[in-house]
Amino acid sequence: MLDVLMYLFEHYMDESTVITSDQDTIKTRLADAGFTSSEIHKAFGWLDGLARSDCRTPQTNNNSIRLYSWQESRQLDSSCRGYLQFLEQSGILSPTTRELVIDRALALENDDIDIDKLKWVILMVLFNQPDQDNHSSWMEDLVFSEPAASIH
Repeated sequence: MLDVLMYLFEHYMDESTVITSDQDTIKTRLADAGFTSSEIHKAFGWLDGLARSDCRTPQTNNNSIRLYSWQESRQLDSSCRGYLQFLEQSGILSPTTRELVIDRALALENDDIDIDKLKWVILMVLFNQPDQDNHSSWMEDLVFSEPAASIH
């Protein structure tokens, strides 16, 4: 499903494209690109969940921390949880967008959520939030940039 979402983001997500307006054509193109109808259906369900989401988080202060449930901890390992905390402390994610990212990451129904997959989820969530242009641009640069080669 994440592959379909990534394909949609790369090919259809810009300010002039509205995916919900012509789903049949887009679904046909996705099938032509080799995605199964099940994957396509799940991806559109995931996008519908993103559009319908109404994450409300209680008001927090700088001293509060997010405790993860057993299921969240199982699907989002410590590096993913640390990355979310880093983005929140950096001001990229608010508590509300963090909760939306967690919700959408868990909705992938994938036990192998790593940092790269999480970055895609964050990018898609920020892209779909009003007034998040700077943050989504920053995440887009992070997702699409090649990792720097390490010097040994």
